[in-house]
Amino acid sequence: MAESEKPLISAHGLTKYYGSMLGCKNVSFDLWPGEVMGIVGESGSGKSTLLACLSGRSAPSGGAVEYRSSEFGTIDVHGSIEPVRRKLMRTEWGVVHQNPRDGLRLGVTAGANIGERLMGIGARHYGNIRAKALEWLAQVEIDADRIDHFPKTFSGGMQQRLQIACNLATSPSLIFMDEPTGGLDVSVQARLLDLLRGLVARLGLSAVVVTHDLAVARLLAHRLMVMKNGEVVESGLTDQVLDDPQHPYTQLLVSSILQA
Repeated sequence: MAESEKPLISAHGLTKYYGSMLGCKNVSFDLWPGEVMGIVGESGSGKSTLLACLSGRSAPSGGAVEYRSSEFGTIDVHGSIEPVRRKLMRTEWGVVHQNPRDGLRLGVTAGANIGERLMGIGARHYGNIRAKALEWLAQVEIDADRIDHFPKTFSGGMQQRLQIACNLATSPSLIFMDEPTGGLDVSVQARLLDLLRGLVARLGLSAVVVTHDLAVARLLAHRLMVMKNGEVVESGLTDQVLDDPQHPYTQLLVSSILQA
């Protein structure tokens, strides 16, 4: 099978316990290059636990995650040494946190936040780094004159856009997003979603997006997994799952949105 015909990342029976408490259980799926997978469910369904295991930030209790790296070949994410995982996080992967302050350094400027990511992949020339930072601020619709401002002076929506720029500046293959529009008001959410959808399509990114908002999933995701009590209860093409839900829990989720 040609490399382009292989999944970018695969989960095999992924399971996570916190003591006797179940985080997620026996989750398996493949994510293909250029594909966006949405993971939906109510709070406590296991979706954020699954994301943490997929991205190497939390070790699973069972199962495995395989990733097809452009540098290292196909690797077992949790079987790899820590320096390999750290390098993936700096280069081939990005993580967009629900709270953008978790993904930004508030004590350095917007430009420096992007610049630090670029330096992580070997950039050293100040002029080139600054020029690239300006390019990415423009991509996420932040005015160029904010490049030397600190993120703590930004609105929540601007902080989230800056966090996205930091993650995309290194041209990653895969982005993990945890409730990327959570905590933002409706008008800011809509603008951010349009921006994300455009960037994902234009850059040909693969992404795993965790959200409790089915409207976000419909706009961003090609395929969908629905989680309840740590397990996947339904999966398929996004429109198929949301327009013709088969599992009673999915039907309840869709019904609650329609009645809201």
